[in-house]
Amino acid sequence: MNKSIMIVGVGGQGTLLASRILGAALLDCGYDVKVSEVHGMSQRGGSVVTYVRFGDKVSSPIIEKGEADIILAFEQLEAARWLEYLKADGKIIVNTQQMDPMPVVMGAAEYPEGIIDAIRAAGADVETVDALPMAVEAGTSKAVNVVLIGAMAKNMTAVDKETWIKALKESVPPKFLELNLKAFEMGYNI
Repeated sequence: MNKSIMIVGVGGQGTLLASRILGAALLDCGYDVKVSEVHGMSQRGGSVVTYVRFGDKVSSPIIEKGEADIILAFEQLEAARWLEYLKADGKIIVNTQQMDPMPVVMGAAEYPEGIIDAIRAAGADVETVDALPMAVEAGTSKAVNVVLIGAMAKNMTAVDKETWIKALKESVPPKFLELNLKAFEMGYNI
C-alpha cells in the first residue's frame, strides 16, 4: 500500500532539505520512493510544494486532491492552500509561523485570521507546532524545517527514530549536524 506526503511552505524555509531527509529515511527502510518538487517563485518567497510517495512500488510522485496521508506545512497560509489534497483520514502538521505573502507585504491585502481554526472546522486532524522558538533554541532559526521533520517523524510508524537520525547525518553538512539533531529531537518530543 502506497503512502503520500506533501511538504508545503514558502521559498527559503528549507522544504527541499526536509524532502531530502524524508526521502533518505524512506529509502533506508527499503521503500520505493518517488519525489517531485514544484517551485512557484520559491526564491522570492513564493509557494513551494514537494510530493513524496512511497511503498512497495510507486509509479508516479504526483499526489492528487484527497490523496495525501500527511501534509507537513511550514506556514499557516500554505496549509490552507493545500488542504484539499489531504485524505479524509489524513493528518496535517502545521507550523504556527506566519510569513506574509507579497500582497500583504505591499499593503494590498491582510494576512487572514483564524487559519488553523478554519482548517480544524473543515474536519482535518491538525497538529500545530510552534517550530521557530524550538529552532532558535537548537541554534538557528533556519532549523525550523528539521523541527517539523521531527514532529512528522513521531507520526510515521513506517520509519524508526534511528533511521531518521541516520538520514539527518547523510543530508546535513557536518558543521550543522549537532544543532539539527537537537532540532529534530525537539520536534520529535513535542
